[in-house]
Amino acid sequence: MSTIRVWGAGTARTLRVHWALAELGVHYETKPIGSRTGETQSHAFRALSVKEKIPVVVEGDLVLTESAAIVTWLGDRFGGLTPAPATVARARYYEWLSFIIMELDAHTLYVMRKHGDLQHLYGAAPAAMEAAKAGFEKQIRWALPRIESKPFLVGETFTGVDILMTTCLDWAVAYGFDLAAPLNAYRLRHHERAAFRSATNRNRPPPAQS
Repeated sequence: MSTIRVWGAGTARTLRVHWALAELGVHYETKPIGSRTGETQSHAFRALSVKEKIPVVVEGDLVLTESAAIVTWLGDRFGGLTPAPATVARARYYEWLSFIIMELDAHTLYVMRKHGDLQHLYGAAPAAMEAAKAGFEKQIRWALPRIESKPFLVGETFTGVDILMTTCLDWAVAYGFDLAAPLNAYRLRHHERAAFRSATNRNRPPPAQS
């Protein structure tokens, strides 16, 4: 078995990968490069991905990008975090995965990051910021009763979409959203998992060089 190497640390998206590996008990190596530090523009990293974005996972000849794809592949690869293929549970897993990545991560929270934290790169866009906030609040209403009714998103066990949802809810809290009590209870409950605590430590970026 080839050693797995994870490129990236310090973001919600890289945390997802470290957390999945911790849940699965897989030994791996870390290249804790940060986002927008210049390290993703290095020749070594661009040889892996010209996207210049983290995380990236390497195992043998496989180079895999996109946090949701990585978490799902790891679950399938090591026998955990994902429901069996061609089952109703797997369909629900994909439904949650698509919803979280599209409606919460990309269309709302990342828009806020681009025109908030990164407005020096992408420009200030107050209308886009307000639309993104409203969009998150609208879409999370679909998730609320489903999270309120049971401890996990799919079936009776913790899966990869619980990792994705928790990181998005944490991201929302960091951006000042006042989450409903069941959403807060859900994310804080998953913070108590030993794998989350271990992954948080592995996800810390190296100290900045003076």
